[in-house]
Amino acid sequence: MSHAPFRVHPLAAAMGCTLLAFSSVHAQTAAPVSTLSPIRVEAQAPADYGTETSASIKYTAPLVDTPHTVTVIPRAVIDDTASTTLVEALRTTPGITFGAGEGGNPLGDRPFIRGYDAQASTFVDGMRDIGATSREVFNLEQVEVSKGPDGAYGGRGGAGGSLNLISKTPRAENFTNASLSLGTDAYKRATVDGNWKLSDTAAFRLNAMGHDANVPGRDKVDNRRWGIAPSLSLGLGTPTRATFSFYHLKTDDLPDSGIPFQYGTAASIPAGVTEVRPVDVDRHNFYGLTNSDFRETRSDIGTFRLEHDLAQDLTVRNTLRYTNSAQDYIWTQPDDSQGNVNNGLVWRRANTRTSRIDSLANQTEIFGKRTLGGMQHSFTAGVELSREKGESGSYTVARGSGSGAANACANGVGAVSSYNCTSLYDPNPDDPWTGAITRGERSTENRTTTKSVYAFDTVTLTDQWLVNLGLRVDDYDTRYRTPTTSVDRDDTLFNYQAGVIYKPATNGSIYLSYGTSSTPSNATLGEGSGYGITPGRGNVGLNAADLAPEKTRSVELGTKWNVFDEKLALSAAIFRLDTTNARVTLPDNTYAMAGKRRINGLELGFAGNVTQQWQVFGGYTLLDSEVRDDGTNSAAAGQPFPNTPKHSASLWTTYAITPDISVGAGAFYVGKQYGSNAAVRRMIPGYVRYDAMAAYRINPNLDLQLNILNLTNKYYFTSTYSTHYASVGAGRAAILSLNAKY
Repeated sequence: MSHAPFRVHPLAAAMGCTLLAFSSVHAQTAAPVSTLSPIRVEAQAPADYGTETSASIKYTAPLVDTPHTVTVIPRAVIDDTASTTLVEALRTTPGITFGAGEGGNPLGDRPFIRGYDAQASTFVDGMRDIGATSREVFNLEQVEVSKGPDGAYGGRGGAGGSLNLISKTPRAENFTNASLSLGTDAYKRATVDGNWKLSDTAAFRLNAMGHDANVPGRDKVDNRRWGIAPSLSLGLGTPTRATFSFYHLKTDDLPDSGIPFQYGTAASIPAGVTEVRPVDVDRHNFYGLTNSDFRETRSDIGTFRLEHDLAQDLTVRNTLRYTNSAQDYIWTQPDDSQGNVNNGLVWRRANTRTSRIDSLANQTEIFGKRTLGGMQHSFTAGVELSREKGESGSYTVARGSGSGAANACANGVGAVSSYNCTSLYDPNPDDPWTGAITRGERSTENRTTTKSVYAFDTVTLTDQWLVNLGLRVDDYDTRYRTPTTSVDRDDTLFNYQAGVIYKPATNGSIYLSYGTSSTPSNATLGEGSGYGITPGRGNVGLNAADLAPEKTRSVELGTKWNVFDEKLALSAAIFRLDTTNARVTLPDNTYAMAGKRRINGLELGFAGNVTQQWQVFGGYTLLDSEVRDDGTNSAAAGQPFPNTPKHSASLWTTYAITPDISVGAGAFYVGKQYGSNAAVRRMIPGYVRYDAMAAYRINPNLDLQLNILNLTNKYYFTSTYSTHYASVGAGRAAILSLNAKY
């Protein structure tokens, strides 16, 4: 059986470029190894996005004067922590967790920010990226995390915040950076980042990557991918600038099925038990099947951006983008719903999907600074039009199901179950399973058309007082189609934010802000965990008219300071988020109009240089969440949100012992999390993971970097499904990288 149309060796695209970069370019002076550039904290980015500032022109003031919690994860932190995916990069900032996947909840990045699902609130260079993909970092300059209701900035969704991934773009200089990495668990990775100045006003940049590795501590699980991202800029340094870019990523993984929970059915749970943990088995146990399980994705993004300076401090920009992504998978969920786990058995339930996303969007913006009425205004206004279409279906896999005599585990494990049942304690992923697999049609269609206008303004009243205002209106029209069902809904989403900033000193601010968000039906275009436009499995009787947008509002009081010659950014904020007409979405794609939810929180952050040699990055987040009125499930009242630990913290620090030797260390803490709101809840315990790094500069152009991830080989869980399983964190790994900079 062939199920891997995308299979290409992931190192092929990047290995040759990397070796060429090592041997054929002219040497120039390079910066000391593994020294993070001082983290600048201005908000208004220059035309070239290759700086560690916010690249979003919607932040119309420096970040120190922005009444909103914004964390910028710079490229240097990504490199020093050996992060290769968005999930790995986001672990460096607290307050973000990740949800699990299931057949109705596509695999892919599913971040939760301040307790709210942000899968549909992920942007690439300010434009929504809706596909359920696992995102790479090889073409990223930085990752920006906006926390708090983000409806004014991003449109639909964004109840807890949003992510903005900033791509690398051409610069008016020549350089080539390349890296070759080898490690434990068959880890192999090669990247190249080349920039060529074609003329005084034109440049071409090429990023390429190949990655092939197993997952430490997990049998059989592997990740293979390759990507390429060329871009061309014309008019650099002139009033009119144009950039053409293309991004292509293919993945071919054996997906992880995780570990099942202790009790599979309500009847098997002992009296008085309110929390159920994953079963105590060897962390290497893999319950999937190597000859049937797979996950393949493809992502293509083409972008054309044109900018023109109308006058000094006044620019108009237009961005046109087409995105196409696809995902196919069969992966085994260690299902416990038939009570097999209680008997030391696991049913190999097959979760499947085939899907495709097409998106066309255009964004026109004008931004700049002007004086009006004796006050300075720093402003941005824009119009955005988008059309998104998703098609999905599933595979038919003969794995058996049901209960009693029809249960796939009724006769035991091995050949008597056609290998659809395996041992809880000693599973064999290489069982000779020969069941039938049939790919179905992508007969479910989701389509959304959005027309949006927005405006932001920071008004300088005096040297000490500023006002920040933002408004966005979205005409949101969505529909859902199957061969037997047709549902439509149209909403007008009105969101705003306002903040007052007091500056007791030029390098600091105290602010009070208020913001809103709206999460409408079908916000994830069928690619996420819920917010569907049709009733879920547990919601007979709901229809499109019942599914009004979920509304969230936030009040935040905070302070920000740039200290140590403005090289270290410090921030602190307390906040409250209230959600009304709330829909509690579970990973199994059921939902309820839950009434009211609330989070009271505290956020502390730090980023930059303590001294010239010592740098730090991280923070602490407290999320005191509560389901105040579930509406349909009285057991949920008073419970914390799913996927929302009360405490989380992160610290990454590096120190340059000499100009040629640097060391680094990190600690990442996440408190316990629940998978759902129920009388008996699936739970994963909290954990602390430690990482370490050491780097040595061989000469001005070459350095070696050693990363040890999960230093203590901690056995921990990263996410929990509402009922069946928990995802396992990677074990200890060592990665040695040779980096060239010319």
